[in-house]
Parts: sequence; structure tokens; C-alpha cells
Amino acid sequence: MKYQKIKLKNNNKLSTPILFLIFNRPDVTHRVFKSIKEAKPQRLYIAADGPFSNNKYEEKLCYESRQIIKEIDWDCELKTLFRKENLGCKIAVSEAIKWFFDQEKEGIILEDDCLPSQSFFWFCQDLLEHYRYEHQIGAICGFYSNEKDYSPNTSYFISRYLRVWGWAGWRRTFEDYESNINSLIKKNNSWRENIFSSNDFLLKKYWQDMFDKVSCEQINTWDAQLQYLLWQKNQNVLIPSKNLIKNIGWERGTHSQNKDHNHDLSISEIRFPIDHLEILNRDIVADKFIEKKSYRITKFAFLKKYLKKMIK
Repeated sequence: MKYQKIKLKNNNKLSTPILFLIFNRPDVTHRVFKSIKEAKPQRLYIAADGPFSNNKYEEKLCYESRQIIKEIDWDCELKTLFRKENLGCKIAVSEAIKWFFDQEKEGIILEDDCLPSQSFFWFCQDLLEHYRYEHQIGAICGFYSNEKDYSPNTSYFISRYLRVWGWAGWRRTFEDYESNINSLIKKNNSWRENIFSSNDFLLKKYWQDMFDKVSCEQINTWDAQLQYLLWQKNQNVLIPSKNLIKNIGWERGTHSQNKDHNHDLSISEIRFPIDHLEILNRDIVADKFIEKKSYRITKFAFLKKYLKKMIK
């Protein structure tokens, strides 16, 4: 672990710390870092997973990705966590986030392919402060995939779905997190009753299947565990009414699937000052669009999946 400290000369910068998660994609890494550089955070954390063993080409890509530290030309405090060996998505990301929140009470998390608008940083900073002591809110998201379908007439809305393409949270967000979802399940398995009604059969089935795949390691990820944890705590998230994040590396991502409308979105800027919500009620309409168009949880999709299994 390396540590570098640079004295501040002024306070005209983002006061919220940022954790930047990188790996082996120097092209997208440099594009996203350019946005971070424009925001000029006072404290910056960079965590990098290591290359797979005996892969010289990947070692080169990891090295080139880490060279972004040479582009820091503003006064800030920099901390790095550069792994020598590859830990994989689940462990590398979750341990980096824990490392970040061990040192910071709140902050912004960006992965190397999540390109933010500039207002994303200030949106997160505003909401982190506003909801600092509101424990029914678990996280703040920058990605909203359904802006074209439904845009609330508020600056942001409350959702039950965590979208981790650019997000922010507090130390409490990651408290009790376990990368092994089976450990979370043993502690508490009441998420269905906490979040869904008795009529939400398809939704509960979809998420149970997701958690089962993570449990038996069919999916090597870290974010399903955090969604599970938030639901166990009966916590919702905040999502902007305009999309503030564009994924620019989906085709080469670890969990890439067929491209859909989620990845063709442009990024927007939002107006300040933000109009904060007077009542903390979940936006049911927005969540229904997320379920139908992003997660594709419909009766048709369920039947299609069921028939496919029957044929096999």
C-alpha cells in the first residue's frame, strides 16, 4: 500500500472523498479519470486489482492503468491500494470499498468504466450531507436507466434498487457487509418480507434466483451482496431523475451480456440547488420501469425462462 499526501492550497474543490476502482483498461480508466480530475477532490483513493499470474500483456495494461496517478496536477491527498496479484471482482472491489470506509465516514465510489457528468459529484456531496443521519436511506446512485420512460418532477427519487454504476454512501452503508452472501443469509433472511408484498411473486423469484447464483458462485460479483444487505436493513436508495453516469466499458466488462438500452444512454447535468424531498416515500412508478425495462422482470420473461428450462 502506498501513501502520498499533498498539502491543500485552497478549498475550491470537492470536499467529498472519491474511491476510484481500476484494473486493466487504461483507455476507459483515463477517460473516467479526466472527469475526476475536473472535479478536483481534496481526497482521492485509488484501488487496483492485480494482473493474472504469468500474463505479461495484462501486467502491462494494469501498469498503464495505474499511471493515472501521474496526471494528478491539483493539490489533494492521495492514497493507493495496488494489488500485486489478481483477487477477482468480488474480493478486490469489496475489500477496496471496506478499505475506503475504514478511513472515511462517507464518500463516492466510481469504477473505471463509469463515466460521470460533473454534476454527479456535487449531487452526491449534497445528498450525502442532507441524509447523513437518515438511516432509512442506504446509498445514493448516479445511474438512472429509465429517464426517457419516466422522469419525476423532482431532482431525485427514492427506489429500492441499488444501481452501482457510480454511487455514494456512508460508512454505515457497508457495515456488516460480507462478500460471502451465505454468511449474510445465515444472519438474517427476511428481505422478502422487508421489501416486497405478498403479490410480488415474480420480483421475489427473480432476486432469489440472483442470490442463489451468487451463493453457489455462478456469478462472481460483490454488488448483489450489498443489495441483499440493504434490504435486510430495510433501506432504500436515492436516484437522480436524470441519468448522470454512462457505462463506457460494458462490452469488455466481467459480466457483459447483450447490449440493451441501459448502455446507450447519454449523461445529463442537473440543476442546483437541489430540491429535497419533503416526504421519504418510494417512487413506485419509477421502480416499475426499472423492473420491467432494466431487469426485464415480466410475466412473459418469466414464462420464457421457465419454458427454456423445461426444454432442457
